[in-house]
Order: sequence, then structure tokens, then C-alpha cells
Amino acid sequence: MSSINFNQSAIVALDTLRDINMNLQKTQNLISTGKKVATARDNAAVWAISTVMTTDVASFKAITDSLNLGAATVGVARSASEQVTKLIQEMKSLIVSAQEENVDRDKIQRDVDALYSQVTDIVDAAQFNGLNLLKGSDDVQLLSSLNRADGAVSPDRITINRVDLTSELGTAGATISSAPGEVTTNPTGSIDGAGTANLDVTFTAGQLTVGDTLEISLTSGGQTYTFTEVASAGDTTADVVARIQTQVDEATIFPANITIATTTVGDDSTDTVVNIAASGTTTATFTATADTGAVGVGGLAGLATLDVTTTAGAQAALDAVELALDTAVDAAASFGSAQMRIDIQNDFVQSLIDSMEAGISALTDANLEEASARLQSLQVQQQLNIQALTIANQSPQAILALFR
Repeated sequence: MSSINFNQSAIVALDTLRDINMNLQKTQNLISTGKKVATARDNAAVWAISTVMTTDVASFKAITDSLNLGAATVGVARSASEQVTKLIQEMKSLIVSAQEENVDRDKIQRDVDALYSQVTDIVDAAQFNGLNLLKGSDDVQLLSSLNRADGAVSPDRITINRVDLTSELGTAGATISSAPGEVTTNPTGSIDGAGTANLDVTFTAGQLTVGDTLEISLTSGGQTYTFTEVASAGDTTADVVARIQTQVDEATIFPANITIATTTVGDDSTDTVVNIAASGTTTATFTATADTGAVGVGGLAGLATLDVTTTAGAQAALDAVELALDTAVDAAASFGSAQMRIDIQNDFVQSLIDSMEAGISALTDANLEEASARLQSLQVQQQLNIQALTIANQSPQAILALFR
């Protein structure tokens, strides 16, 4: 039976055409974006995963920038350290020459001073974007990676240790301690850069108890030197102090001349160390003082006071330049090791980025060969269904012939 109110063939053709058009639209979108999952509507789970991974990729790319900046900074420090090492080697050669008596030490001194000036210039200039790893002592933290676990993200960092290659003079800390109860005032102090003594610690004078220990620890240039002496039977404070002074005198590695002495104190208004017992007994003052040579705080502080114009000065200069050379070599090696670590981490992060991008591509990218074939198929289906719908829409026209 034919009906002018309902055309079943046209309805079927229209539904089929509607499905074909929808699939055709999806295929065209897939081809135009190159992604099978472009929005959360396409596949919510895959879209969520790929979005998080895309964010991580962007973060890791920022980390590579940080690593490149760090590598450049460390590279400058390493290059400068190597150059400083070469200059110190030249200084050492000159100082070795100055050990002879029949040489022009004044001329050698001028050459040494010129090299020293060049060393300081290099250290001052060894900065990248305002950061100088050859000055100061605080560590530098370099962002190297991100860890994602249990929904939280935490940063990983590479620690770059500064190496102070300055030769500036400043304040060196000092601490004096003894057996319990013997220190009566001012147990800590310092020796300033001008070499002026301002460290005084008071002990009770007279006999010490056998086994009592007097200890002095002096810190300079990041290194601590400790001298200890134990009281024997019959020792006075002065005896123990004298033996510590002998230790200090023999410790040629310490970058300053230290004098340890005992002094009987009555009441000196200019001395902050006054400890008079109720019985009126005197006290002994245990004092650490530096001579006119200043105390250095930089790793190359020993270079600041090199003087080869005398035999004694030339010998002392040889010891000082040897310490400076060891410091510069250690610095170059440390920065070289740090630079290698940064390069390795940078390669790893770049490889990680490549792997993550490949994973994101596998999750979201479309198979364009398949999409192209599907597009052609859908276009043919669309044309055929349009033709079928046209034929179905013409079927009610046959009823008109019955009324002619």
C-alpha cells in the first residue's frame, strides 16, 4: 500500500544519510587536525592522559633550558679555573727561580704581581648571567628533573658546589676551648683581616689538673686547623700554652702567623678579659693573635701576600703557591665533573621528551592512510544515499497517475 502521509523508503534513506554525514564529518575533522583524540569528547580517558603528558613535556623542555643555562655557567667556571691554574703554574715557576740567591728578586716579584693581578681579573670576570661560581661558598641548586608519583610532582636538583678562588682578605673565625670550667669568659672570637688580635680567653693561673686539655681551633679559607695539648704533672697554664705555640709554629700550612701567649692580668680597663677571683688570685690570659700578615678567606688568599724579595719570603711563597695550585686544580676538576653530570642529565631529559612525545602520538594521532581510504568510502556512500533518497522521495508521485 502506498501512502502520501508516510514514506518508509525515504525515512530509511534519510537515517542512513544522516549516519554517513556524521561519520564523514568525524573523518574530515580527523584529517584536518591529524588527531583521533583532539578533545575530551572524542575519548575522555585518553584525552586526560595525553593532556597531562603534554604538560610534562613542556615542563621537561623548560628543564632543558635550565640545564643548558647551568652547563654554560659551569663551563665558564671550569674554563676560568683552568686558566687560573695555568697562571699559578707560571707563578710557581717564577717563585722557584726566586729560591736562588743570585737572581733579581725584585723583577721576579713584579712578574708575580702581574700574574696575580691577571688571576684576580679572571676570577672577577668568570660569571654567566650574573652568577659567578668562583666567588662565595654557598651551593647552587640546578633544576634537573621532575618526579611524578601518587598524583604529586617533586623536583630533582643537581647541586653545584662553588669554589672560592678569590684572594680577598677578611675575617677568619677562631675558637678556643679547654677542660670544663676553665674558660671563664669569651670562648669564641676572630682575627680580623688587618691582623689585629681581638681574641682573648681567660684561664685560672697556676697548676693544671693532670689530663686537662687545652685546644685551639682556627678556621681560615674554609679549612679548620686544630691544636691540642694535654697537661702533665707539674704543668702550669703557661707550660701547656707554650707547647701549643710550638705546634702552631710548626704548622706551616696555616695561612697566617699565630702567636699564643699567657699574660698575668690585674685590672686593665682596655682589656675586656678581666676575671679576678674573690680571693684576689691572678688569672692567665690565653690569647690568639696574628702578626701583621693578614688572614685570608678566599681559596687563593695565599697569593695576596706573596713576597719573593727575601729568602724567607721566597720559601713561604713556594708553600703558598703550592696550596693555591692545589685549590685551582681541584676547582677545575670539580667544575668539569659537574659539567659532565649536567650534559648526561640533559641527554637523558631530551631522550625522555622524545619518548613521551612518541607515547602521546600513539595515543592521539590519527592514521591518515586509513582516514583517507575511509573518507573516499564515505563520500561514495553519501552520493549513493543521496540518490536513493531522491528515488524514495519520488515514489508518492506514482499515486498522482491514478487520478489523471
